[in-house]
Amino acid sequence: MIKRKLGIVVFHDVEVLDFAGPFEVFSVTKEQNNNELFDISLISVGEKNVVAKNGLNIVADFSIKEINHLDILLIPGGQGVRPLVYNSEFIEWVMSVSKESELVLSVCTGALVLAKAGLLDGLKATTHHQAYGELRELITNTEIVEGGLRYVDNGRVITSGGISAGIDMSFHVIDRLFGKEISEKTADYMEYRKVVE
Repeated sequence: MIKRKLGIVVFHDVEVLDFAGPFEVFSVTKEQNNNELFDISLISVGEKNVVAKNGLNIVADFSIKEINHLDILLIPGGQGVRPLVYNSEFIEWVMSVSKESELVLSVCTGALVLAKAGLLDGLKATTHHQAYGELRELITNTEIVEGGLRYVDNGRVITSGGISAGIDMSFHVIDRLFGKEISEKTADYMEYRKVVE
């Protein structure tokens, strides 16, 4: 199997479960399969020392200046995503890296970044239920799916709802890439009941 290079963006005031939930799903899947499926990195927008929501200190593996290719790009959300929407260097990086990515994923308000980068044009998308209005302000030709749908799969671009929905989206990605047997093995280890949309 091809080992996919997966990058999860982290930034000040990132919602912890937005990035940690998918990180757990993908890293457990990697571990349960001889460490062969993913090469997973946390990527900071600025300095590598990041303070997530509620004061969790994390250290990224790389900054965006050190990464120019990812097979899978994941953008989490949280209050800290709002300044990033207007950070031209970061938006240009997202646009550049996503051009060659197999999958581009967002959790919660990470969808705001994808919208700003033009990656949701003509697609369906979802986000945290309290951010539908913000997303609508950034995009005019995207159908915003409301009502608590856990994730929306457009093929290459997948958006998920708020916080814990990123876990379900990550399992969906494992299903797509490697099949249900591998994702069920991960879910069993995590003692997690998957939600299928």
